[in-house]
Amino acid sequence: MRALAVRPGTPGVLVVDRPEPAVTRPDEVKVRVLAVGICGTDREEAAGGRAKAPEGQAELVIGHEMLGQVVEVGPEVRGLRVGDLAVFTVRRGCGEDISCLVGRPDMCRTGRYLERGIWGLDGFQTEYVVDREAYAVRVPAELGELGVLVEPLSVAEKAIDEAVRVQAARLPEAGAAPAWLAGCRCLVVGLGPIGLLGAMALSLRGAQVCGLDVVDPDTPRAAWLSALGGSYVDGRKVPPDRVPQTVGTFDLVFEAAGVAALDFNLLEALAPDGILVLTGIPGEDRPFELPGGELARRLVLGNLAMVGSVNAAADHYRLAVEDLVRAACRWGKDFVGRLITHRYSVDEAPEAFGRHPPDEIKAVVTWTAHPGQTA
Repeated sequence: MRALAVRPGTPGVLVVDRPEPAVTRPDEVKVRVLAVGICGTDREEAAGGRAKAPEGQAELVIGHEMLGQVVEVGPEVRGLRVGDLAVFTVRRGCGEDISCLVGRPDMCRTGRYLERGIWGLDGFQTEYVVDREAYAVRVPAELGELGVLVEPLSVAEKAIDEAVRVQAARLPEAGAAPAWLAGCRCLVVGLGPIGLLGAMALSLRGAQVCGLDVVDPDTPRAAWLSALGGSYVDGRKVPPDRVPQTVGTFDLVFEAAGVAALDFNLLEALAPDGILVLTGIPGEDRPFELPGGELARRLVLGNLAMVGSVNAAADHYRLAVEDLVRAACRWGKDFVGRLITHRYSVDEAPEAFGRHPPDEIKAVVTWTAHPGQTA
């Protein structure tokens, strides 16, 4: 079967041939891959950046944002049937620390985890995938292609969940989490897929959402946010330190830009007792000046919290599925689907990893026609 792979450390994406996997354990599920998203991590791998092939292999099959259809299940599988749509989680725990032992590899403390399509395990940019049912999450048939958004949304769901839990422990009025978000002013910085999906999840919880990026208001990302009901701020005209004077301060700032120098400036946008949650991973180490004393005073005197969040647990995947269903009901399936702006065939995919058109929100590689679609 065909697969898309990289040779870690070497730029370029290859179409390779791999044996079709088989169900060999009673708790395994085999899926036919329908579509796989392309994200910044994939493009970093394709450019020769951080990636690790499985032991004994020179190549790593990439891709971690997948949607597939179940074609075979082992005899002990109970939650999935042939024909179901499903996604697989990405991270596999070390099996050593308490987080991994209780099913939370997203909080692994040893760093000896593996990640499909990223670190030590082949990913999902291929025709068929087999994995254990414990790593599978069912997707309702009515979501169809929107299921490919489950993984990036799960990252936003975890970040929001962590922010709410931290605030619930600190603030008297937040004890009824997650209802605390209703009416909160939230700033989303970086309107890529995770930022926009985070804005959607926050809106579903009743938050007042504002988004900040460096694109024109009539471009797809800013326009989608506005149609969602959020307001847009052009960061080229309103830098972070001017946000309070321009649009006020925020109870929660959700960062999804991956720009290190920006992260600490975002503290200026927080209201007293506010929280900043970081999800972006800077790609380069560029030195910048940091007013340490001023930032420390701001954190302490403002009762501010700052937390980083990466990956997601299975429960966050399930929450992402629920929120996609809710969003499709509230705004329409077609509207949510506008996040998927570019679709590539397998033959087009190697070249697509080297592109990032300015009108792109989410690009996907289509492996198989979705149920109800034509090839």
